[in-house]
Order: sequence, then structure tokens, then C-alpha cells
Amino acid sequence: MSSITIDTVRKSYGHHTVLHEISLSIENGEFIVLVGPSGCGKSTLLRMIAGLEDVTDGEIKIGGTRVNDLAPKNRNIAMVFQSYALYPHMSVADNMSYSLKLRKRPKEAIVSAVVNAAEVLGLKALLDRRPKALSGGQRQRVAMGRAIVREPAAFLFDEPLSNLDARLREQMRSEIKRLHKELKATSVYVTHDQIEAMTLADRIVAMNEGKVQQVGSPLDLYRQPANLFVASFIGSPGMNFMEATYSSDEGGRVTLKDGTALHIQKSLPRQSETKLIVGIRPENVVLDQQADLEVDVDLVEPTGLGFILHLKLHDAPFKIFIRDEIIPDAPSKLRVKLLPQHLHFFGEDGQRIG
Repeated sequence: MSSITIDTVRKSYGHHTVLHEISLSIENGEFIVLVGPSGCGKSTLLRMIAGLEDVTDGEIKIGGTRVNDLAPKNRNIAMVFQSYALYPHMSVADNMSYSLKLRKRPKEAIVSAVVNAAEVLGLKALLDRRPKALSGGQRQRVAMGRAIVREPAAFLFDEPLSNLDARLREQMRSEIKRLHKELKATSVYVTHDQIEAMTLADRIVAMNEGKVQQVGSPLDLYRQPANLFVASFIGSPGMNFMEATYSSDEGGRVTLKDGTALHIQKSLPRQSETKLIVGIRPENVVLDQQADLEVDVDLVEPTGLGFILHLKLHDAPFKIFIRDEIIPDAPSKLRVKLLPQHLHFFGEDGQRIG
């Protein structure tokens, strides 16, 4: 397996730039997830690593070798796509071995590679079947097996679970995680699903509008989001935001639009009477009928694990998640307390300040 280095890479179509000077270093054996909304550039970046898109500016190295001008077949990478792209007339074994046969590998080596991959993926009993006799999850495992037998320098996954139902996605996430742990393969995985990103990644690369917003471990992005985009995109339900004014009095406090004062546990690098945005995750808000903050109740969603309460605060949407509480009839109003140790603060430019 090999490291991947992306150095100030830019991608443009005519006068339209879709990737802006992306720099990223992926270590040997690391599992990196590119996450972001549709159109953020994550699949374009993956395709540039694979050689399916040209690099407008910058440099991409795989295993220390510059690959900008190398054809995809010469980059020693394997891709697993959203569509399985299996040959319908071939058996599972033939689909998995096809690329090795094209490379004229010895027959014994091909059989050994297919059997080993099938054992890792739980496909040994299915090697004689054709794709039409397989479930969606089994077909995706065959596509992964086809990549594994090549023993590539890196695996590239382009939203491989998007066509599966929720139960199969959960199962396949576990299998991909187990597979990576076993193979220790350098992997780059693209998804718009932040749950996939959180559960699979060694590090997440959060992208928006063709730019990298933050790189870090899943918990880094969850606990210390670098800006409003990352704070809103990572986490389910997403973070709540409130406009406020900061005062350095009494060690630091913020005042919401309705005049509610929130005492905070640290001073912020801002002058008094500075406008800012306060964020808090739904799971860090508690019901407290003695609290000052009153919210209107719009909707109650039971999840089995707890309840998601859809509220209105200052005429803006506000959500909280509560566990082990029964709300038989949704009241029209509630009072809530924001746990001060879980408050996040962002400047008017959207960047984190504390």
C-alpha cells in the first residue's frame, strides 16, 4: 500500500473552478473519507486521484511518484463505484478474476487471489453464481473482491453504498471497516452521508464549494468544528445556531436576541458588544421548566432511542434530542437549558472562535 499526496490541486472547466487549491496528505494504510453535499467537489477529487479527470494545476503523488500524466491503468489503484458494474454473463469468480486474466497472471496465482478474497468477503459459497442470483449487498462485495485481488496501492470508493437500503448500508459499513482493519489498505472514500463518514474514517475531509473546510478525526470535527458549515453538516440532528452579543463582563457572557443571558465558561477573543453566533448540539439541550429560555413546540418525533423535538426559538428552527423521557402529548411551549460546557461560538464570518 502507498501514501497519497495532493499538493495545491485545482480543477477548472473553462472559466468555472470546481476545486480550489486542495492540499492533503494521506498516510500509508490510512482510511480517509471525503464528505460534503452534492456538488462540493469530492467525487471530482477522487476521480483526479484515479486519473479519470485531468489536473488543471497542482500535483498528485501516489507512493511518492507523480501521477498527473499517468493513465488510470498505470496508477495501481482500484475503484469501487456506486454501480456494481459486474459482467452479467460471468460468474462471481470470473468477475473477480477478469482484470488478472487481462494482465496474463499465472492461473494458479489467479485462483489463489480469488479464493483468498472470497474468504475475506464471505463469498466462497457464491463463486459459481452469476450477478442476477445475488442480493445488492452480495454484488457490492463482489465489486470489492474484484478490487482486492489486484492488490493495488490504494482503494478508491465512490459512494459505494448509495444503492443499498438502510439495513444493508449498515451491514456493509461494518464489512468495509473490518476489511480495512484486516488489509490495512490505503483508502479514500467519498460519501455525502455523515454517518458513514463518522463510523468509517480515520480522518474526515469535510468539503464545501470546492474547498476543504476541515480535516481531522471524526470526534475532532464533531467536538471542535472549524466553522458553521462543519458544525451544521456533522452530527444528526445538526447543530442549532442562535444570534447573540458577547460581553466580557463577569468573566464572559453572551446575550441572545430576546435578552436571555448565557454565562459561559471561558473568555472569547472578542471585544465587548461584538456580534457572534452561538451553537449547541440537540443532545446538549435539556428540558428544565425553571430555565429562562422558552421555546414553541412544532413536532415530536419518536426514534425508539428517544425523541427529537422540533421547536421554534426566536422564530427560527431549534431541535433537541432527549432520551428516557415520555412526552405523551406535545405541549405548545417548553423551557430549555443550554449546557454551558457544550456551547460553540462562531464569528460573523462563520469561523470558530471558541
